[in-house]
Amino acid sequence: MNQDMERFLNLGNTPGRLTAEQTAWFLGFSAHEIPILVARGMLKPLGHPAHNGQKFFLTKTLEDLRRDEKWYGKACDAVIEYWRYKNNRKGQELPATNGRDRQGASAPEFADAEN
Repeated sequence: MNQDMERFLNLGNTPGRLTAEQTAWFLGFSAHEIPILVARGMLKPLGHPAHNGQKFFLTKTLEDLRRDEKWYGKACDAVIEYWRYKNNRKGQELPATNGRDRQGASAPEFADAEN
């Protein structure tokens, strides 16, 4: 456990809004799993942040979710499903040949143009 996370979790009075990283600490997820939960609609950031902007989450809402066993089950399933899908896609990609990537001259759509 890093010092920032330990210090945050030991706060007696948590702030009213939390960053994505603090939200992950608070809920027991990894920081990279928070965008997955936001994309699935399981977490809602405050306001209307830009797609690439920092997102904040209301502590009161997170406290309610923290007590909800069904939500945790759905959230864990969403993360597992995301990684299962991503890993399955990785296995379906064609391997690079002769140091060229799939978009290079060895790609099937360009094979006829070379001859």
